[in-house]
Amino acid sequence: MDTEGTYDARGIRANPVPRPAAPPPMPPVPPTAPPRPAHAPAARPALADWLDAPRRPAAPGVWSFRHVPRPRREPDRVPDRALLSGALISLLSGVLAWTLLWNGYIPYWRVPMKLVTPTEWWYAGALGGPATPSAIEATVVYRGVLAVLLVYVFGRLGNWPEVLDRFVGSREQPFRAVAAALLAALTQFLAWNGTLPVVDPVFILVPSSWLQGGGDHYLAALVAYLLYALIAAALLWPFARLGGWAALARRRRAPAPADVTAGPAPATWPELRAAGLARAADRLAAELPTGRMNDVDCVRIRHAWACAQHDRTRLAAFEETVEREGAAAWAHPSGERDLPLRTATHDLLAGQVRIGTCADHPRNPYARRETGLALEPALLGTSLLAVGPPGSGKTRSLVRPVVEGLSLQALAGQCSVIAVCAAGTPLGPDEAYDVVVKPGDPASDHDLDLYGGTTDPDEAAACLAEGLVGDLETVDSRRAATALAQLIGPYHAVHGRFPALPDLFELLHGTPAVLTALDEALEAGGHHAMRRELAARVRQMGSAGDPCPALADRVALLDRPAFAGFFDVGGAARPFSLRSLRHHPMRVRIDLPERGHREASRVLARLVLAQFTTVAATRTDRSLFTCLVLDDATATVTTETVRGIRRLRSANAGVLLGLRTLDDVAGPLHIPLLGAVGCHMAFSGVTTWDGKRFAEAWGTEWVETRDVAQHTVFANQPLTRAVHALRKLVTGKAVTTDAVTVRKVERERWPASELARQVPAGHAVVALTTVGGEHAPPLLVDLRSRDNAEKG
Repeated sequence: MDTEGTYDARGIRANPVPRPAAPPPMPPVPPTAPPRPAHAPAARPALADWLDAPRRPAAPGVWSFRHVPRPRREPDRVPDRALLSGALISLLSGVLAWTLLWNGYIPYWRVPMKLVTPTEWWYAGALGGPATPSAIEATVVYRGVLAVLLVYVFGRLGNWPEVLDRFVGSREQPFRAVAAALLAALTQFLAWNGTLPVVDPVFILVPSSWLQGGGDHYLAALVAYLLYALIAAALLWPFARLGGWAALARRRRAPAPADVTAGPAPATWPELRAAGLARAADRLAAELPTGRMNDVDCVRIRHAWACAQHDRTRLAAFEETVEREGAAAWAHPSGERDLPLRTATHDLLAGQVRIGTCADHPRNPYARRETGLALEPALLGTSLLAVGPPGSGKTRSLVRPVVEGLSLQALAGQCSVIAVCAAGTPLGPDEAYDVVVKPGDPASDHDLDLYGGTTDPDEAAACLAEGLVGDLETVDSRRAATALAQLIGPYHAVHGRFPALPDLFELLHGTPAVLTALDEALEAGGHHAMRRELAARVRQMGSAGDPCPALADRVALLDRPAFAGFFDVGGAARPFSLRSLRHHPMRVRIDLPERGHREASRVLARLVLAQFTTVAATRTDRSLFTCLVLDDATATVTTETVRGIRRLRSANAGVLLGLRTLDDVAGPLHIPLLGAVGCHMAFSGVTTWDGKRFAEAWGTEWVETRDVAQHTVFANQPLTRAVHALRKLVTGKAVTTDAVTVRKVERERWPASELARQVPAGHAVVALTTVGGEHAPPLLVDLRSRDNAEKG
């Protein structure tokens, strides 16, 4: 299959998903699926075929769509060149032996026959020929027996059965049947023109009375033609088996029978029929062939059915909704039912997006070679760390396919995704997202809530401190969070909201007039506890370990003219908050102004990561999978966020972090970060130092090594020497004996030097872990083949 993703197009876009001030209203749902978008993948099977395709349970990361498991161990396989060479040499040797025999250059070849036949049939002497017609007939039969013996001996010597099975029997139809037919035609020609002694020996062995038909010419002709037919059928039979003619003929005459063990076809919605909702099942099945339903609709309705099954009282409402709206039932709050553009291969029924194909490489297990590699929420739930230099394909081969797949699942009501990237990063058009936040861009329709939508000063201060100074080794983020809480808490008590950036800068800078006015307002309002907090903060200002100057410097990066109008906390603005992801399957993209405000972008990226780990871990409803994708996580990971990433696995959430090198993270965090995430991805071009960290994280394995010493065999007997000479002529190698030493050694799964020097361009080494604890060893993956058809 080339593409397993889009069937029909998205709907007419409704108003953007509102900011989190209130749940988004349900727009009117279009009665039918809108027109097909311009998809990058070309052809696809019918939607019913896609639904009915088998998806076998497999190891973590295996592309399950029509996956055919491979053997766990590689079979002993002779190279094609050696196999063909041996077969050709044995064929030529057999032809030479038969020619010498046919022309009488081999003496005494009749001796075995003379030993079992009457003496009066032959002329005197060891070389005497046949003297009677019976001897002539015996010679013909004897030559046929010798021909069969030569075919058997030289066929075994040249491994002809393996040649035929590999180059004919293992091929797909109709090539297999045609090749076998050509070989059968050649055999028939050689048999009927007398080159192969088949026909004459058979007629000699048949009693003459049968051939004469008791004097009846018609009966004699019938017997002769029957023998001709039997000979022809006997010669055709092995080639018919080789070419699979019978199976091909049955397949041509009638369609393949349905697999009775597979049960009803999923395209007929058997689960609805089993629950008594036949009318709903008929409505959905009728929309499959008409083009009014796509893969997102199928997955979304199946998800709604799974939710309805938990409450039997909702079955009637489910049936009514399906009968009324059909494939458009339970559409996404945005009104869209598909993305405007797809660039990757998706299987939404399994929740997978294909990112590549496991290479046919010795370090890959044989069972995983040439199988598709896919990512899904069960893997992303353990979080993923991708490291590769610029240009290695992180965004094109990993980030965009993952964001695209999660966006499709969001349209199906199964997850939420937030993508953070530099402005201009090709992660799809704005129409593919519900919310697009562009700090510093006056055309942005959405703002970003610096306080994460919370009303708790301590929680807001903890996240804000991580974003502002979490990367500074000289500042303790916990003390910084305490200092922020001692300032924004009293401010919130007085004004009912948290301070805007200019006010926050003045508070952190310790402006006397601002602090005095806040203290007076606290006294007037009777907020005595908050007044004590503020007084404690004022006493600590100017001390040696005061974090406020560093916090003020970082706040100044955001309080720039370029960000005027952003990060507003007034009543007129409703900035986007990550808390919206708690309840809605949203698609969010945040474009950071990397080009002119690099440090400010780093602050915002750290802030988003800190807020995400807090919100995802503390939400009560964890039915929706939530994922944060950071295209560039440079200087974003902190000690606290590493702890937060560990907690995401049990919260049905995960993060995808992209790095140019591990040195973009503080040195003490290298090992904790690699241990916190369950999936690792090392792209082509990583440094040896990065490779060393990955090699340590992936550990070692016990492998079996075989040391083979070959010793030439010297024969003393003339016959043995002749056999060895013939074997050397056929195989091209001297006769040897092997002394094999087998031992187990411990080695690294992927050494650092090989990661740095032997990973081809367009490839990556991927190690995966599921939320359930299943592991996949590091696999070399060809990322350039993610749009190819599945090979295995």
